[in-house]
Amino acid sequence: MLIPIGVDPGAEVAAGVIGFPVRHSLSPAICQAAFDELGLGWVYAAFEVAPGDASRALDRMREQRMAGLSVTMPHKADVAAAVDELSPAAAALHAVNCVARDGDLLIGHNTDGAGFCDALLAEGVELAGVGCAVVGAGGAARAVVAELARRGAGEVAVIARRPEAAEAAAVLAGSVGATAGLDDIGEYRLVVNATPVGMAETTGAGTVPFEPDLLHVGQHVAELVYNPLHTPLLAECRRRGVPASTGVGMLVYQAVHAVRIWTGAEPPVDAMFAAATDQLAAGQDR
Repeated sequence: MLIPIGVDPGAEVAAGVIGFPVRHSLSPAICQAAFDELGLGWVYAAFEVAPGDASRALDRMREQRMAGLSVTMPHKADVAAAVDELSPAAAALHAVNCVARDGDLLIGHNTDGAGFCDALLAEGVELAGVGCAVVGAGGAARAVVAELARRGAGEVAVIARRPEAAEAAAVLAGSVGATAGLDDIGEYRLVVNATPVGMAETTGAGTVPFEPDLLHVGQHVAELVYNPLHTPLLAECRRRGVPASTGVGMLVYQAVHAVRIWTGAEPPVDAMFAAATDQLAAGQDR
């Protein structure tokens, strides 16, 4: 069976997150806050699942009659191959970050791109008709590229070290997809850092993903890194008066979509944001 981390071993877990490693995940705090605010009496837990064991984890989900799972690295592609059905977004990306039960079926969803766009729209950032540059071509970048196109972005240019990876990601944006170079960043109104550069406890910690002098007033920068909450890139934006969004928005809103799918209820966004920021603040105080 799946062994929960951080909850009573005898608790009946309704939903959880699988990953490896997973102890750092903020999903338990965010989703438990939603369940508590909704008065569901549900328990959400983290499950450390070794690489290659995702299919067996889904078997345990079926046996334990869990309502849903969040999926993080390195299992997103394996889960996409193991569920019974895929949502259109998950099928296009060949990646699943949310599994929901529908009777006896397990349905795989990908809420990353929708979460990213909803977070920006909630801040009043315009997307329709806007030229966007996405730096990075990994799984998160691909989800963002596809969803920006679906939301009507004017152009979605992918910037990556490997040209073939940039081209493959740009295809997901259809007719508005393109590739570009780092020197082109100043031409786009929305600039997205979808790389791990700036993430705490990585080789890129303390650095920025591109030359910050390329930025200027009139642009908006969106960071996908959420730990630390205030990355080096965001500090450079503040110095230049360029408005920017932290990575917490995407983190919370992808969970908002998941909670809505699992429960059918409207998620308490404020409570979920508070849980995420409290956890990040606690971690950075240690």
